[in-house]
Amino acid sequence: MTDNQQKSDFRFFHRLRVRWAEVDMQKIVFNAHYLMYFDTAVSDYWRALALPYEEAMQSLAGDLYVRKATIEFNASARVDDLLDVGMKCVRVGNSSIVFHGGLFRGDDLLVSCELVYVFADPATQTSRPVPQVLRAIFEDYEAGGSMREIVTGTWASLGEGAAALRRAVFIEEQRIPDELEWDAHDAIGLHCVARNRLGQVIATGRLIADGTGIGRIGRVAVHRALRSGGHGAAVMRALEEAAKARGDREVTLHAQRSAQPFYARLGYAPHGEPFEEADIAHIEMRRPLQDAL
Repeated sequence: MTDNQQKSDFRFFHRLRVRWAEVDMQKIVFNAHYLMYFDTAVSDYWRALALPYEEAMQSLAGDLYVRKATIEFNASARVDDLLDVGMKCVRVGNSSIVFHGGLFRGDDLLVSCELVYVFADPATQTSRPVPQVLRAIFEDYEAGGSMREIVTGTWASLGEGAAALRRAVFIEEQRIPDELEWDAHDAIGLHCVARNRLGQVIATGRLIADGTGIGRIGRVAVHRALRSGGHGAAVMRALEEAAKARGDREVTLHAQRSAQPFYARLGYAPHGEPFEEADIAHIEMRRPLQDAL
């Protein structure tokens, strides 16, 4: 951690606005809140790694515990400031992981920090070596590497991971009846999954034929902890490319109304009137494939 930390030193940023509840009578942020800002940024850093924290730690048979937190103050943040919190992993030791953070107002560094975590057995909280796969994830992310893999294939090859995520999102989270989620299209459709660097399925979708030259995309789901991370859009692009490759001229989908802005950003336009499907408001949306990436 250095006093001349630059904004360009960071790849990852978390943005926040200072609220009245976080400042004192002088409208200056209480010192204790800076640690909260950095802690929140670390949580979002894990999402940037495409790792749902709890499931990732279970897979790695460990957990992270803060060993030391050091903060250096250059200037104060004030109420209504729009701040960027930069965070980066600077070192992975045998059992320790060191992060440096910088709190910026524009390009001005207000506060810097160093956070030292220890990877440990969650039952005994005794340190253990950082798994090689996690070490590689940190290194590759900071070097600009991709944190996900996109794969297309049949239900036989991808169904186990896709089904687990669909069950978590549609049946458990959205309470869609089990009998409405599974249908005959799974066996004949083209499926796509996004996997993180631990091999966990974090997004999925499928493509089926909906008439001559028309493909229908459906069952698009993203892990609830990783939404707005581009994973759903990556699955959509892969399915659009597959539809275009087989000669489809258009793709259509039934969008939940809450997801309509997401599909609109991908170039889909509403078609017809809203309707109910599985007791959830939907609208059909379409996109011509000559515009697909």
